[in-house]
Amino acid sequence: MIRLFLRAAARLPVLLTVAGALISLTLAAEGKPNIVVFLSDDHTAADSSVYGSKDVVTPSMERVARDGLVFDRAFVASPSCAPSRAALLTGLMPARNGAEANHARPDANIKKLPAYLQELGYEVVAIGKVGHYKQTAEYGFDYTAHMGYHEDVAVPAALDWLRARKSGKPLALFVGTNWPHVPWPEPEAGKAASEVVVPPTQVDTPATREARLRYYAGIARMDAELGQVYDLAREKLGEDTFFIHTSDHGAQFPFSKWTCYESGIRSPLIVVWPGVVKPGTRTNAMVSWVDILPTLLEAAGGTAPADLDGRSFLPVLRGQSDSRREKIFVTHSGDGNMNVYPTRAVRDRRWKLILNLHPEFQFNTHVNKGRAREEFYYWGSWTAKAESDPAAAAAVKRYHQHPALELYDLESDPAELKNLAAEPAQAPRVKAMRAELEAWMRVQGDEGRVYGNPTLLPVR
Repeated sequence: MIRLFLRAAARLPVLLTVAGALISLTLAAEGKPNIVVFLSDDHTAADSSVYGSKDVVTPSMERVARDGLVFDRAFVASPSCAPSRAALLTGLMPARNGAEANHARPDANIKKLPAYLQELGYEVVAIGKVGHYKQTAEYGFDYTAHMGYHEDVAVPAALDWLRARKSGKPLALFVGTNWPHVPWPEPEAGKAASEVVVPPTQVDTPATREARLRYYAGIARMDAELGQVYDLAREKLGEDTFFIHTSDHGAQFPFSKWTCYESGIRSPLIVVWPGVVKPGTRTNAMVSWVDILPTLLEAAGGTAPADLDGRSFLPVLRGQSDSRREKIFVTHSGDGNMNVYPTRAVRDRRWKLILNLHPEFQFNTHVNKGRAREEFYYWGSWTAKAESDPAAAAAVKRYHQHPALELYDLESDPAELKNLAAEPAQAPRVKAMRAELEAWMRVQGDEGRVYGNPTLLPVR
């Protein structure tokens, strides 16, 4: 009897440890929704049927939208990949997190989204392009996989991983597709280039139309993957799942990615959370990508630090408010030597002011500097048409040469075609918005640094 007692006593610490672990696991999962974030890549919001496109039917986005809340005014922090994703994963704008230019990393000592959620008991996983490719592993996720350039096995691998998962911990799963980032696939059968509606900022050529069809084929692949992830998340994780679909910035067309125009910075954002978010609804609340981190933390039962740039939009999700921000600030610095063009912008519900810090620089991107690559072949058709077509020549000139200040009335000019900055009647507005933007830059510690070697405009 004494021997049995001593044997049981020796096992007691182990039993208590196991019991404690089970209790901790139960407490960690209790009241915490699973989180699934599906990120698309280089997808302009307007290029989806959820946001009014007649050219691009996105049935999975429509289905997710029917189950949740669509944000009509969601914006990224920066219109290029690494700064945008760093802002999402830190809750800080580029000048504060250190990832200003594309391919840059946020400062190593900054706390990242995985750490916040891990403290709340979550398993935090990233499969596919979540951070900037292989930088994803540096953010502190519990598991990462398939982070390479157009590693298009990522989404199928994420589905396999989720099907096989056994853990009882609450899950925060980030899935990143590379679509519709270039290189685009071949156009889908049955779609005619002659039927494409070319945006007013683009030069209408057969090559542009063909390029847009290929871009739309990339969107179709993204949309199919979205549906697969959404369906499996509901099946595997149950009703109490907080699901987000959004994109890091606009497409690789002129006046979109690498710019602070709406096509570059306005992002699709759809949130589904059964029992919390009213299905089939839309909101005009303005939100920024830096707001996603504090929103996820609050949904998970935590509290975001007050010194983040982001603010939770959970009241909007709960239907308690249809307003979150009165102003959106956006920054862009550059993308290697392909794009050296620091730009800042402030936007309210109607007006946008863009401050081009170096208007003496020539604006270039992969579109014209990398035109030997197959996906950018259409640029040659723009310059060829510009030789005889004044409208095409004006578009090419506008692409390369930006004034110091641009002011747009987004209510009457949603395509941002008419710059009102030089109009005398708008002088007070320009002055006030510029002062506000520059004050914000000072608070951010934004020095307007130039990254890369700029090309100066030709002297005439």
